Amino acid sequence: MAVSPDELIDGWLREEQQPFTGWDFSYLDGRMVVDREPWSYLDRAAELMARSSVLDLDTGGGEKLLALREHWPARVVATEDYAPNYELASGRLSPLGATVVRTPVSDTAAMPFADGEFDLVLNRHAAFNPSEVARILAGGGSFLTQQVHGMWAWDLLAAFDATPRWPDATPAKYAPLLEAAGLTIQNVEEWEGRLAFTDVGAIVYYLKATPWEVPGFTVKTHLRYLLALQRRVDAGEDLAFHAALYLIEARKP
Repeated sequence: MAVSPDELIDGWLREEQQPFTGWDFSYLDGRMVVDREPWSYLDRAAELMARSSVLDLDTGGGEKLLALREHWPARVVATEDYAPNYELASGRLSPLGATVVRTPVSDTAAMPFADGEFDLVLNRHAAFNPSEVARILAGGGSFLTQQVHGMWAWDLLAAFDATPRWPDATPAKYAPLLEAAGLTIQNVEEWEGRLAFTDVGAIVYYLKATPWEVPGFTVKTHLRYLLALQRRVDAGEDLAFHAALYLIEARKP
């Protein structure tokens, strides 16, 4: 039975109100599918954790640190600035002996840590200041980051008359900055694939969870774009878009 436009819109409005915490997209399991990158960030992070201390930048709700729990070194510290995520991460990680510090992390901000304080700095999909990363790393320490390429989902954004905000977020930009900060690049990998959705409601949830993608997005303000995507679905087209990630591993001499 065909769904009326009013029913579709009501469903999208419900999707817009669904809660999102930490960095957990499990609500979209089976409705948002991303091709797998050829490397494993978590496997490499686990290998590098054979040290005495680790810092996880912008931990979200602590999801990735929890996935690495069996590999934790003696000292584990995480940062998170967004209040709901800070509370979530603290509740999850602190009882296990980790320290969660509420502090912003950006490509310019200083961090409240001592020189050479950590043997390993992890960063998954968060901003970072290359000079600060180099400063807080101990000699022989490693920095591992997996990043969303600046042109991630450019075609999804274009469907809403939006453009990527950081198109130059690439290894070509950040690897030289890390080298200039005094680190040695150990590995750089890049990958492209597909980000696919089964229905327009899943896109609504995704865009509300990632508000930097289409600034100001709401169902009401962007209804004509959502309806255009629905027409694609009705015509039998896939809701598939460009995905791209990169990985950088660097070491402090």
